[in-house]
Amino acid sequence: MKRPAFLVSIVLAAVLLAVPPFLKSYGIYLFSYWLVFVIATMGLNLTVGYAGQKSLGHAAFFGIGAYTVAIVLKAGFSFWLGLPLAMLGCFVIGLVVGFPALRVQTIYLAFATLGFNTAVWLVLRNEEWLTGGTFGINNIARPSLLGLSLDGNLAYYYFVLGTTVLLAVLLWGLLRSPWGKAFTALRDNPIRAESLGVHIQAYTLLSFAIGAVYAGIAGALFASLVQFIEPAPFTVGASIMMYLMVVLGGPGYFFGPLLGSAVGVLLPEWLRFAQAWYLFVFGIAVILLMLWLPDGLLSIPDRLRAKRHAREAAAARAAAAAKVGVV
Repeated sequence: MKRPAFLVSIVLAAVLLAVPPFLKSYGIYLFSYWLVFVIATMGLNLTVGYAGQKSLGHAAFFGIGAYTVAIVLKAGFSFWLGLPLAMLGCFVIGLVVGFPALRVQTIYLAFATLGFNTAVWLVLRNEEWLTGGTFGINNIARPSLLGLSLDGNLAYYYFVLGTTVLLAVLLWGLLRSPWGKAFTALRDNPIRAESLGVHIQAYTLLSFAIGAVYAGIAGALFASLVQFIEPAPFTVGASIMMYLMVVLGGPGYFFGPLLGSAVGVLLPEWLRFAQAWYLFVFGIAVILLMLWLPDGLLSIPDRLRAKRHAREAAAARAAAAAKVGVV
């Protein structure tokens, strides 16, 4: 990790550890909610930002994870049984959903995943015997960890924070491994990647499956955080918002989901002073960001660096031309 990124990580960790105890219950809840979406968009960033696939079905995996844990808890079993079941289910379904990516690309793949999201949402809404339909599932318990209750908002926040850090470390290791290099090669130039021995089909499927697992974990944490779920948070609109978070933060940047989720989750809360106009203000802010920074907020250092290098190159050319003129 580069020194600036390391220093940013240290400062961010200090803030996330030290600030929440001084917040009210809603502030702690909001931080937990934000971290849940950080986890979900880390998975989407792997699929979209690193592997270069277009997915608008991420909220479906988010919902599958949430409902799996809720149904398992409703049946009288433990959260720690529901979580691995959610991960396994999302991994398998992610592999299946990845198959369209082997035949269609770009906008057509986005439409295929959008259809998948719609199908899952319809199941969640209509299969009342399993999901409760529009009435949802309530009284979703929070887990215990090593005999410690996580019922309190602050305790559950630190549990979500620890999970986020663990998943971030695992993703960092994956991206620095040969698998991560293969994902990046697949994004940059699939034909060249295949010529170098990258199995295009296998890595495409893996990018969907691993991204789906992250969404499933986020959904499981979300269910216990809000303690009531119904189909509304898992619509196509939610998938588009997650995609927007990745784009705003910077697709292909490791810390992109952290910043993009803050814009998508925390910024609307900060804009509530605008009352009925806050969604309009949020939409205009997002449009302006996309016009100014199409590669996301974390592309700002790269843009500044590129401008500096361009100025230095122009100055070097001018000096060389002046030297030739003198001679």
